[in-house]
Amino acid sequence: MSQHSATAPYGSMSHGTDHATPSQRLGHHAHWFLRLALVGVFLYHGLGKFADINQFAMMMQLPLFLAILVALAETAGSVLVIVGAFTRDWITRIGAAMFIPVMIGAIAMVHWPQWNFMATESHPMGGMEFQVTLLFISLYLVFRGNRA
Repeated sequence: MSQHSATAPYGSMSHGTDHATPSQRLGHHAHWFLRLALVGVFLYHGLGKFADINQFAMMMQLPLFLAILVALAETAGSVLVIVGAFTRDWITRIGAAMFIPVMIGAIAMVHWPQWNFMATESHPMGGMEFQVTLLFISLYLVFRGNRA
């Protein structure tokens, strides 16, 4: 197979050639879709929790210390996932790992066993569909790091 064949895998092509398709030239930036999706959700919710941490703790029936840890995990994890893209692989992995216990807790405490994200009488905050998706994206970044 020629190095510049249309069927050659991306990794076998020279990165600066005119023969690579736009998706092949830009493919190594696709990790930003996952990073920005996670950070958009977790940073928004983490900062929102800090805005009224006592209300969050009471609503979730958590000790204040644990509520602060959840908000810190969401906020600091978001910063690490972005900073990790520009620095070290392990920073990305730690940031994404911080989201995992938060999502497991959200699923177990609020969204289990309903799958559909729509709110119902039994699950006024909706099911676990969205939280499972966030959990799996986080796991992906933990396992792949900056090689996502």
